[in-house]
Amino acid sequence: MGIIVIQLLWLKNMVLLRREQVKHRIQDGVTFAANNLSQHKANYNFDSKNFPNLLPGEFSLEYLRPNTIGQRLSTNQIEEIIRKAFHKYDLDNVRFEFGVAMNPTNVMEKQSKNFVEVYNQNDPKDYPYLIPLNSPSGSETENLSPNEILIVVVRNYQAMVFESLWLPIVSAIVFTILIMASFYLTVRTMLRQKKLSEIKNDFINNMTHEFKTPLATISLAVDALRNEKVVSDREKMSYFSTIIKEENKRMNRQVETILKAALLDKQEVQLLLRPLHAHLVIKDVVENFTLQLEERNGKAELLLNAENDLIDADEVHFANLINNLIDNAIKYSKDDQPPMIKITTQSTAKTIVIVIEDNGIGMNKETVKRVFEKFYRAHTGNLHNVKGFGLGLSYVKTMVEAHGGDIKVDSVLGRGSTFTIEIPLKKLQRQPLISPVPA
Repeated sequence: MGIIVIQLLWLKNMVLLRREQVKHRIQDGVTFAANNLSQHKANYNFDSKNFPNLLPGEFSLEYLRPNTIGQRLSTNQIEEIIRKAFHKYDLDNVRFEFGVAMNPTNVMEKQSKNFVEVYNQNDPKDYPYLIPLNSPSGSETENLSPNEILIVVVRNYQAMVFESLWLPIVSAIVFTILIMASFYLTVRTMLRQKKLSEIKNDFINNMTHEFKTPLATISLAVDALRNEKVVSDREKMSYFSTIIKEENKRMNRQVETILKAALLDKQEVQLLLRPLHAHLVIKDVVENFTLQLEERNGKAELLLNAENDLIDADEVHFANLINNLIDNAIKYSKDDQPPMIKITTQSTAKTIVIVIEDNGIGMNKETVKRVFEKFYRAHTGNLHNVKGFGLGLSYVKTMVEAHGGDIKVDSVLGRGSTFTIEIPLKKLQRQPLISPVPA
């Protein structure tokens, strides 16, 4: 902010300085024009045409009365003299109005077309300058000619100021914008780093919790296997061995999840695309969750209405993304309410639309915006009642986009969430037309 203030003060001072410079150039130009006009008052005018009432051969003191600028020069001649004077001081494009008046009566002798109107407006953008028109020193008419003044009003002289400063002003504006943009990016980066730090801490806490539980279970099972009573009982040995095996598989799955996220980040996952019926995959995945739903008196309703469900997809990854969405719907269900999941499909001309709705805890607006970010989870403090690393929905979005599709989410806190997936249908190849065999 200090740099911006200094920049603005510098611009202000530069404008004021340039304004004074322009005024001085205008004054010098008008002074030069006034000196040229004054030369026309340096001698007497003996032209008898100016005295039509005198008879030939008569003499009058009127011959010796110097003529004024208004009598000797026309309006166009005066304008041309002023314009040449401005040209000398690089003021070629100046718009101006002028008048020549007797002093002190202020009776106008010559004036430009709009002089009176412009002079009376007294516009602050205009710059009026007055200078006396005296006979040159040492001339025949010195101190004898009538007093006159030249009034020149330069129109909108401030535009000349800004026109001459357009490059410094534009540079200053660009520089100020760059400063503000840099400041914004710096603060934005700091806030982003802070959020990433919070996400990292949450990830470490969740990872510790996920690995600590199976390790503790394995440790207890190993201690039990060392018991003499267990060693002599084949059934118990098999039971504890199975526990160790299952917990080991569980840890391997967690490690694979993290490694899979690393591969996705490096874009090293290769999809094995082949024709696949989406409805069959959805049914198989839902069937795997039957026991979990029955334990909580929940239900999964399938409304597979799509007329065409044939897509080009990787069977494993497509099944995994559906699996993750249903798993999340169960994980984030309400404790006092059975989970109800509704899966509907419909097809358009080019895509199949899969909608997965649940009646869970829902998400607030902030969570909806960031739910597909890697490692992001809704902030729950130190509670780990819902397990995971925050990689599931990031994986889902990556896989949907890898299949050329799109995913969006609508959610209301306390009312559940709705995920909508669009996947392109398989493009059917046209069969060549078979021409009839000629008889």
